[in-house]
Amino acid sequence: MAETFVQNTDDVVKFLTDQHNLIKDLFEEVLGASETEAREKAFADLRQLLAVHETAEEMVVHPRARKDVADGEAIVDARLKEEHEAKEFLSRLEKMDIGSQEFIDELKKFREDVVEHAQLEEREEFSHLQKNLDGDDLKRMAGAVQAAEAIAPTHPHAGVESAKANFALGPFASMLDRARDLIGAAVK
Repeated sequence: MAETFVQNTDDVVKFLTDQHNLIKDLFEEVLGASETEAREKAFADLRQLLAVHETAEEMVVHPRARKDVADGEAIVDARLKEEHEAKEFLSRLEKMDIGSQEFIDELKKFREDVVEHAQLEEREEFSHLQKNLDGDDLKRMAGAVQAAEAIAPTHPHAGVESAKANFALGPFASMLDRARDLIGAAVK
């Protein structure tokens, strides 16, 4: 599994921005892998980080942005739509032959979408939270994001984009995903 927890845990914006950078690095690792086995491992790490990262944003950051960011409702609704589409895209990628050129081509398209989504979050949500919240709030949110990631599903689940849905379905999906990951690793 990719290391989902980054160095800075005192500021939710720094924490999540560092994860955005790690996600970009993992895309490069998948695309740069010369062997199928290395590509599979890097993709599993990428998939898992994307799943837990988005879940945490949906549970912690987006609800706060709805309240505290000007036009927060519209901004968050747009990000949730993108996250739903990303989960569907990632699910399709999971089913593809990782060694194929089609996988590489589709992954490149997916990377563009994910990078654009991250930039929008950073500009439209993170910067406003950074500017308007005090250090204690940013630290509390970082702790909440870490807690959410610890129990988040490790595979994409399109349709589970709200905080409410994540609280209701997330723990069960997480348990199944983590068992699936362990079983898959054992039978390789």
